[in-house]
Amino acid sequence: MTLRRWVIVYLVLIHLVVAATAVWLLRENRFWLYAIEACFLVSLAAAIALYNRIFNPPNVSALGSEFLKEQDFQSKFRTVGHPEVDRLVHLYNSIAESLQNERIRLQEQEFFLEKLLDASPAGVLTCDFDRRIDLVNPAAERILTASAEQLKGHKLADIDSPLATELSNLPINQSTVVILSGRRQIKCSKSQLMDRGFPREFVMFEELTEELRRLEKASYEKLIRLMSHEVNNSIGAATSLLHSCLNYAEQIRSEDRADFEGALNIAITRTEHLNSFLKAFGDLVRLPSPQLQDSDLLTLVRDSIALHRPELERRQIRVEWRIDCDGLPVRIDIGQMEHVLVNILKNAIEAIGHDGRIVVAAGSSPDGSYLSIENTGAGVSPEVSANLFTPFFTTKVGGQGIGLTFASEVLTQHGFRFSLTSDSDVTQFRIMLR
Repeated sequence: MTLRRWVIVYLVLIHLVVAATAVWLLRENRFWLYAIEACFLVSLAAAIALYNRIFNPPNVSALGSEFLKEQDFQSKFRTVGHPEVDRLVHLYNSIAESLQNERIRLQEQEFFLEKLLDASPAGVLTCDFDRRIDLVNPAAERILTASAEQLKGHKLADIDSPLATELSNLPINQSTVVILSGRRQIKCSKSQLMDRGFPREFVMFEELTEELRRLEKASYEKLIRLMSHEVNNSIGAATSLLHSCLNYAEQIRSEDRADFEGALNIAITRTEHLNSFLKAFGDLVRLPSPQLQDSDLLTLVRDSIALHRPELERRQIRVEWRIDCDGLPVRIDIGQMEHVLVNILKNAIEAIGHDGRIVVAAGSSPDGSYLSIENTGAGVSPEVSANLFTPFFTTKVGGQGIGLTFASEVLTQHGFRFSLTSDSDVTQFRIMLR
């Protein structure tokens, strides 16, 4: 039985005894009956008061349960001078204060984590128990080029993005570097966190492109400067000596003179070619910051195609236009951008060879304005595609491997995103202006 029932039984028994005594005294002595009845009434009043004091003080347990159910940890009880109740009050107040402090600590940690995720350069996605995205930080929106509203509630495998596909296929507790078009390199990792005893997936990914580009550029700048210094010192002296030797041609027998002059002229031509070769690399290293001015990129494309018109006609290559805008107004360095467009068109013509098609497309997309130049030449293999923007890499006989590197540097300095994609039928160079 509960304590409450024991007290009730005890009081009932006491008063039954008193009642029986009163009945007995009723027969023997009526005077004592009145005295006992008075005592009975006093005892009953005292029992009721004691009962209320024991079981009906400020109801700490009931009110405390309500506060805990409502997660109200700020409300506290005051002591009432009853030792048993006061001990319960002190215990409840101590527990409520601990819970309140823990709540504040968790809120502060959650606030700090939220600020950390917002400021982090690494993209973070967390998934719910069904592997659907439920948290997206700003860096993830930027790298995936999609808003949080577009990503939340979807599985990674359902998102139309090469990076999302790679993240979906990445095994748990594994890391990898994903190489995308346009030399983009993304470091990705996937792990799990425990939530209420069940695992949830989260992925982290960070853009390495710019950092690797700076390191790569610093490396080939140092290499080119070293090569230029050593070779130019030798070329200058060698060219001077070769020209001096030509002055002795008149002293050579007439039957040997032609061979003598021919050999020297070949040597001079090769040294001049080597000098031009190093100068091209030097120009890439010394590429100045773009001098921006308002221009229409479509006008530059038309001018570049006009420059290649004779070669296009000779190779029987058609140019098609798919323009969904009146123009592409941008702030660019006209000279640098003309050089980029000339390189792209030259590569497209050489990829086609003869009897093909170049398609120039421009317009707007959810990601901003774009310009793309497609060609129907032979596709580029994935192995070659991964190295196309690498300095000194070329698939052309006699190529220098600086055309696309130069284009990459110029477009990056202008803040334009770009990509080069290829399949068996079409190769596309796409520039995202905004």
